[in-house]
Amino acid sequence: MSILVEVCVDTTEGLAEAVRGGAGRIELCSALDLGGLTPSVGMMRRAAGVGVPIHAMIRPRPGDFVWSPDEIALMETDIEAARSAGLQGVVLGASRPDGRLDTDVLGLLIARAGKMRLTLNRCFDLVPDFAEALEQAVDLGFHRVLTSGGERRAAEGADRLASLIAQAQRRVIIMPGGGISAETLAPFKGLPLREVHASCSAPVLASGPVVDFGFAPRIGRRTDGARLRDLCAALADLALR
Repeated sequence: MSILVEVCVDTTEGLAEAVRGGAGRIELCSALDLGGLTPSVGMMRRAAGVGVPIHAMIRPRPGDFVWSPDEIALMETDIEAARSAGLQGVVLGASRPDGRLDTDVLGLLIARAGKMRLTLNRCFDLVPDFAEALEQAVDLGFHRVLTSGGERRAAEGADRLASLIAQAQRRVIIMPGGGISAETLAPFKGLPLREVHASCSAPVLASGPVVDFGFAPRIGRRTDGARLRDLCAALADLALR
């Protein structure tokens, strides 16, 4: 069985490169250098119809996932925008101050999403009890959980990812994400992976006024189709072992 690769992008160039490189799905964002924020309505409309499913990140600011009432209202509006643009899914997250999933807020956002596909974002990696949080995600109706297994990189959380996949019993997809590349797959050998999440990006050096005036970081990143193709090939080999 082939393993689907979801690629996160935050530019129109990255979107086109990911599609050309063979992405099975796109997580559409802005500001990936901040962990991914909600894309603009223009970006949502541009992405619709590119030939692969598009799921929009719904995250109004960087930082934690404890949302104010105003932020929740904004997220509801952004979900409506994603649905109106014709996107297939949304990526959601909400935490309580102690790190547990905020099931009340998530339930409200899910209701607004209607029949769209639902991904629980890496707020999941902040929970104090992973087994409990996974059951909550299932009960809420999420189709997949994006997680690094509670570590900074998914390869470091492979043991917990294995436990989560076993617990999920195909009720929900456990989608490893966080530093996934062709070079970091060894810890996942033998795991029944169905999907992975990656940026498939390469560093880009910027200089001149855009850096001097603070318009861009000196070292940024761009989606790299070659890295995506390498990952797809490595996953195909992994699935055959």
